[in-house]
Amino acid sequence: MDTLDQTVPEGEERLTLRVGDGIATVTLCRPEKLNGWSWEASRQLGLIADRIRFDERVRAVLLRAEGRAFCAGIDVTAPGGAITGRSAAERTENYAEGVRWAHERFAAFARLPQPVVAAVQGYCLGFGFELALMADIRLAADDAVFALPETGVGVAVDAGGDLRIAREAGAGWAKYLALTGRRIDAATAERLGLVQRVTAPGELAETAYETAAAIAANAPLAVRAVKRSIDAFADRGLADALDRTAFAAALTLTSEDAREGYAAKAARRPPRFEGR
Repeated sequence: MDTLDQTVPEGEERLTLRVGDGIATVTLCRPEKLNGWSWEASRQLGLIADRIRFDERVRAVLLRAEGRAFCAGIDVTAPGGAITGRSAAERTENYAEGVRWAHERFAAFARLPQPVVAAVQGYCLGFGFELALMADIRLAADDAVFALPETGVGVAVDAGGDLRIAREAGAGWAKYLALTGRRIDAATAERLGLVQRVTAPGELAETAYETAAAIAANAPLAVRAVKRSIDAFADRGLADALDRTAFAAALTLTSEDAREGYAAKAARRPPRFEGR
């Protein structure tokens, strides 16, 4: 992947952007893949964030997805998924830099001056959960399912989702979800404060749009100031923690346990982890 490329070839879109009525609608657009995430999707998210940031027409952002899932996690079939190196140390270093590069793309989105409203339906797993947690407000259909299953395949949570759960719901719930990989439903996510409202599936799109429109109708300078102030309070220490996350992700992504975890998942058998 060319990280300097600012274009998206036709037919290779992982996300689409539409602007109207003060709202930028960002849509995950690979429903046939359950909107599985990839390095390329991270690149495109950064490009879209850069386009939104200085667009005077945009007062709020609506993050949504096509199909029956918001995002079922990483697309392991996507090209360019593995990072190489001439040695184990170099491969680990390259992974760390790759994850830090992805963190910068996510930060450009999470730190947009305009508030982001996420509309979640169906599977919201792994990175999908982490992406939803980057939004300022999360609405979910009652069929939504949330989980951080990474440790079950031998890798660390790599995009800060566990840290954001700790911020929103407390360290205990962050550890419970990240260390067990257990799934929770939309009602539980709402009770924990990870989701602000739950609707019927048929009402999600309208409710999410109405929420974004209500934000867009308010004074832009005041809205942005409120978002910045709350984030400054809530995100204290997040940047340092994400640096540690990048190296934890690199260590585990290059481990033999990760190789075993993904092989076991593909073979539908229990993994045999050895801590190496």
